Amino acid sequence: MLERRTRILTFTLIGLIAGFVVLSVFVSYFPESHIDLEFSEKVQKYRMPMLDVLMKLVSYPGYAWISVTMTAIIAVLFLAFKYKKEALFTMLTLLSGVVSTIIKAAVNRARPSKDIVQVIEKTVQQSFPSGHTQFYVVFFGFMVIVMLTKRSLPAVLRIPVIVISLAFIFIIPFSRVYLGAHWFTDVLGGFLSGLICLWVLAWFYLRKRGDAV
Repeated sequence: MLERRTRILTFTLIGLIAGFVVLSVFVSYFPESHIDLEFSEKVQKYRMPMLDVLMKLVSYPGYAWISVTMTAIIAVLFLAFKYKKEALFTMLTLLSGVVSTIIKAAVNRARPSKDIVQVIEKTVQQSFPSGHTQFYVVFFGFMVIVMLTKRSLPAVLRIPVIVISLAFIFIIPFSRVYLGAHWFTDVLGGFLSGLICLWVLAWFYLRKRGDAV
């Protein structure tokens, strides 16, 4: 049973890496693909003032200084309740930003321009992959893992954290495209790279518990 699970997890990681590499090559050769243009057009078709505010709020925790502050606060809370390992790994989620920055520089894809899409939020870094999406998958994904594995935490805390974390993970891709900050393939790339980073983080977090490969 353990060997079967090991193979499944290993092939999952290989599949994620392969998919990300293929996608990286694709966006390098087709920086403004028909898929991206059509997706942005459909998402931004439903623009309205209230939705503008909501999408900005969803993206807010992903900005550098906010994400660092939020991560530090959560780590301190874990530490205060004697969850030292969780505090350490929560801080390690910030390394996803380093990974994202390196990949952005390597692929060097330009952001969507205002003459092609509606740019509600101006950004300066390269576009691929979406750093917001990658960070949300890693940080909020790790929160889900902690809540699922630490049964000592009360359900009244674990369930809301899981629901909120999953909501952020699955809404952030639409938020970034809606705001004109990224293409569809950017957020897809961020999702894949985030899952890869989360896989590695979870492996180290769970292995001493006997839950990792």
